[in-house]
This record gives sequence, structure tokens and C-alpha cells, in this order.
Amino acid sequence: MLKPLRQGLPPLDPAAVSDAASCALPARYETVREARRFTRATLGQWDVGDRFDDICLVVSELVTNALRHGLTADTGCSEHAPAVRLHLMRWTERLVCAVRDPSHETPAPRDSDDFSAESGRGLFLVDSFADSWGWHPLAGTLDGKVVWALFRLRPAV
Repeated sequence: MLKPLRQGLPPLDPAAVSDAASCALPARYETVREARRFTRATLGQWDVGDRFDDICLVVSELVTNALRHGLTADTGCSEHAPAVRLHLMRWTERLVCAVRDPSHETPAPRDSDDFSAESGRGLFLVDSFADSWGWHPLAGTLDGKVVWALFRLRPAV
């Protein structure tokens, strides 16, 4: 079962990022495939060891959730201001995937005992494959929230 959702930033110093990559994602479901492709290409350049598949799965779930639950019919989205954005940040022994969307709604897992259902398990998968996760509202000129997942990486030998 999920632990209570923690609100806040990942427990890492943003000034100490070793590598970072980001991409804007248009508000359409083909975007999940584009996010996976971007993630695979980026992680292929960074040595993330055995966490590669876990990270790609979690990115898919976070982007799917942002598209499904973070956008509304009146969400303004244009080529110049995409509604969803994926950020990947790597430190020496940690990696964070963060997905920004315009919604102010708290991410919440669905209460369901139907494990054969085809949807509704995204946050359970994030919780299962990431080492920790959370969310925080955006402030200033940015509107919405960021949902993030943190992965511990093995130190380079």
C-alpha cells in the first residue's frame, strides 16, 4: 500500500546536478511514446545501470497521469507553451524524474482492489519502482504542480 503522499521537493541540492535534460510534451496521448523515447535516449548517455527500465516505466506513468488528470478541456496549450514538461536530473548517485502539468489537484492513488483493471495503478507503480516520490505546487510565473520520482543509482566503479 502507498505511504502517505509527501508534498515537497526531492531531498537533493539542485545546484549539485551532474546532468539535466528536459522536453516539452504536447497534450496528446502519443506524447507518452515521445517521453519514453526521450528518456531512453537521455539515459543511454548517462550511466544509470540497472535502473534503466524502472526509470522508463515511471516516466511513462507520470506523463500518462499528467495527460489524463492534469489537463482539462480549458487548459491553454500551444506550441509555445506546452501543457506538460518532463525533466530528468542526475546527481552522482541519484536521479529524479519530474513531470510538470497545469493542474492544482493533489495526485492521489485510486482505491481499488481490482488488480486486473487496465488503468488506475499508475501511482502504485511509481511507488513500487521509485525509491521515493512526491509532488509540490508551482509558484511565481509557473502555474500547476510537479510530480517527481527519485531513484538511487549505484556509484560508478
